[in-house]
Amino acid sequence: MSRTFKLGVLAAAVMAAAPAAQAFEAGDFILRAGVAHVAPDDSSDVITINGDRVLGDQRVAVDSNSQLGIRATYMATSNLGIGVLAATPFKHDITGKGGVLDGEDAGETKHLPPTVTLQYFPMASSSNFQPYAGVGVNYTTFFEEKTGLGELELDDSVGAAVEVGMDYMLSDNFGLNAAVWWADINSDAQITLADGTETDEFEVEIDPMVYMVGFTYKF
Repeated sequence: MSRTFKLGVLAAAVMAAAPAAQAFEAGDFILRAGVAHVAPDDSSDVITINGDRVLGDQRVAVDSNSQLGIRATYMATSNLGIGVLAATPFKHDITGKGGVLDGEDAGETKHLPPTVTLQYFPMASSSNFQPYAGVGVNYTTFFEEKTGLGELELDDSVGAAVEVGMDYMLSDNFGLNAAVWWADINSDAQITLADGTETDEFEVEIDPMVYMVGFTYKF
């Protein structure tokens, strides 16, 4: 038996006896950062004043925006984690939709969408590929509302959130991530016009799809 063959057999035996690298295990903290894109599937009630459609079939639309997304997961077990989503403030332009202000700039707002989810990781902890799905609660707070029409107010929102994503670990600590989630974001809004006239309160349904790609770091 050649010396090279003996060394090859010995190396294979050592590798087989060595424990496999673990991707995610209980007690791990997983940090993800990247670009998060919010694409609202927006709609709103017709805007009325004292119950009358004085502006016609006037509604509003909300545009998309991208910001830095930051997410963290604490692994309670090798298959269950608690996820938290944060981001730099998203900024959305609001435009008129239908009615006399169709296509006109109706204002802008910023919001923060902190979200907590319970995440399930179906793969064995030894797998470098780690898909996951989560369900939880989103809280969205609006601020710096502006409108050229007068004053805009948007109430905060609490709703359900669901997500799916995947991590691919390139090493014990570093990997790639991609994720998509949906949040139920509905806000009661009201516009006070420049002459002091107040619109009736109307509901704005934002309900965005959120897409994120970035990097994963485990520690």
